[in-house]
Amino acid sequence: MDKQHPLSDLVIVYHRQPYEEHVENGQVVYREHASPNGIVPTLKSFFGSVEHGAWVAWKQVEGRSTDRKGKGDGKEPFERVVNITDSYGSYSVSRLALTAQQVRSFYHVTSKEALWPILHSFPERYNYDAVDWPTFREVNRLFAEAAVAQAAPGAVIWIHDYNLWLTPRYVRELRPDVKIAFFHHTPFPSSSIFSILPWRDEILGSLLDCDLVGFHIPRYAAGFAAAARNLKGTAILKEAKAPASLSHHGLALSQASYPVQLGHEGRVVHVDACPVGTNVSHIRSLIDSDLTRERETRILAELKKGEPDERKLIVSVGRTDYTKGTRDMLLAYERLLQRQPALVGRVQLLVTSVAAAAGMGVYRNVQREIEQIAGRINARHSTLAYRPLWLSTTAIPFEELVAYYRCADVCWITPLRDGLNLVAKEYVAARARDGAALGAQGDAGNLGGVLVLSEFTGAAVELDGALLANPYSHHQMDVAIDRALEMPTPEQQERMARMLRSVERYDTVQWARHTLEAFKALQASPEDEAPQPVSEIPA
Repeated sequence: MDKQHPLSDLVIVYHRQPYEEHVENGQVVYREHASPNGIVPTLKSFFGSVEHGAWVAWKQVEGRSTDRKGKGDGKEPFERVVNITDSYGSYSVSRLALTAQQVRSFYHVTSKEALWPILHSFPERYNYDAVDWPTFREVNRLFAEAAVAQAAPGAVIWIHDYNLWLTPRYVRELRPDVKIAFFHHTPFPSSSIFSILPWRDEILGSLLDCDLVGFHIPRYAAGFAAAARNLKGTAILKEAKAPASLSHHGLALSQASYPVQLGHEGRVVHVDACPVGTNVSHIRSLIDSDLTRERETRILAELKKGEPDERKLIVSVGRTDYTKGTRDMLLAYERLLQRQPALVGRVQLLVTSVAAAAGMGVYRNVQREIEQIAGRINARHSTLAYRPLWLSTTAIPFEELVAYYRCADVCWITPLRDGLNLVAKEYVAARARDGAALGAQGDAGNLGGVLVLSEFTGAAVELDGALLANPYSHHQMDVAIDRALEMPTPEQQERMARMLRSVERYDTVQWARHTLEAFKALQASPEDEAPQPVSEIPA
């Protein structure tokens, strides 16, 4: 390897690049993301624990073909590995130069049209015919080759999400000395749903080549273990009780215990469940900023427009995807205004449904239907001084979004399926009265507000205090939003206080600490001994 790119003890493999790339005066400039909130900044924070980190991602390069060694046809200059220095430290970024056709096949078609619907238990939306599995394999191998080229002896290579399912197998073949960790950001379905995939044996075999496979919540970990046992004959070596904060009984995603050690072909595979958190300290700083207060004043003035204080704001933040349940939430809002005509003029809903990237044809009809329902609601109930629904199809900057969270009486997040949902946690964190320690403020130390949350989101098992709703039931959706709008302030504050404590406990810092302890345990274990179960590592 080039001396300019030192080997790393931690290689993070994720499809997105860890910076914003701009061209200024003909020169490529790499800028840190404007907001430190989100999964990319959270992953970058791990580089502070190593002398030099590495990141592997793809970069779409037009007019360039890429072979398995990462060499192109020379039509466009391309620097494969770049060194980055920012507030997270110094690290190398290895970019795979993928053509538009490779990106479309690997990501837009195979990942989104075949794998995504199965993971979220929507088999009716599964599309096998368009899949080019050889290209999916090829891209996954390119990721593996780039990762092992960056890895020091005995390093941890940490791979993220389902579109890189096959990467562990190739890493194991190329570098048996490294430790392989994988984190699943989506749900993991029942083995009967997972079995729909014709590549199920290959996918599970690759995941079982990992030393550690992590999930947000115990239910997903148990789903993976069940699929491995039923389809690959994998042994369950050890089970553990789910943490008390993640094992509330009676919920759709409740799971009392789950396997933490699997035995496969003479190896031990460790399974972990720890939800990703939000950046609580960043949200605290925004809460205390003058700019946030100015935005709150502007939003409230726009909301009221001379109307009495009882006009309430509901926010729902997401992106265009049939799994997000935006259509069903809008229909529930339409029923609300029809069922309670006295609320017309007294409630407003802000919805963000960020359109998918170009080429994601699977979501075009979803976006069209969302816009049609929104148009129908506004046409029926708008006046010169009142519009019941604001629909934004572009992302609202996070700093401004926090101000909307501060002003919103209700946050309505009801996906049909969702691996976790950080928006729910962001709303809760923003409801602290000020930037002081959230959990120490007591019931009256928050702004109240109500979180209406689908019981099919991973966050539902940890946010004890949310109003849970089944988005498949019109009745439950109607009851939940009615109750949210009528809830007394003391009950709002008591529920919010419980959720604030949970959000603070499972923040980005805790997730990083937990994961780093797991990596240390893996690396410290002799080859003939199993490392300490992740579930038993102190938080």
